[in-house]
Amino acid sequence: MRAYLIAVGERMPDWVQDGYAEYARRLSRELPLQLVEISTKSRDPARANAGEGAALLAAIPKGAHVVALDGRGKVWSSEDLAAQLAGWRMLGKDLVFLIGGADGLAAAVLERADQRWSLGPATLPHPLVRIVVAEQLYRAVSQLGNHPYHRG
Repeated sequence: MRAYLIAVGERMPDWVQDGYAEYARRLSRELPLQLVEISTKSRDPARANAGEGAALLAAIPKGAHVVALDGRGKVWSSEDLAAQLAGWRMLGKDLVFLIGGADGLAAAVLERADQRWSLGPATLPHPLVRIVVAEQLYRAVSQLGNHPYHRG
């Protein structure tokens, strides 16, 4: 199983790239995580959202299980995410996490998603969400493998 983080936005600050890269490196053996960046082309919010949505949908590998990061989704504790990951592994499919742009995910993207995951009620900057998702996936892998990271 491979995992993909497909996110709107390019040319992130160094701190975002470094934070994401650290957890992607840690995940490389247990759950390879590949970042796919989608560019934003339009300044008009409605056009941007529709264009981002189409690009996100086009980037999803065929047959993948899709999890949309959405504030209206389910909130999972770290333990819940580990249980989700164990179930996803049993599916035998690639796993995709989608992060939208400033106006969230297009309706078509939310309809395509198999699940919706909320990181909680706080609004987080989208670049930071990349790091949080990668860290939480690493924490879930660590918990499933009885690695001490999860207890720290």
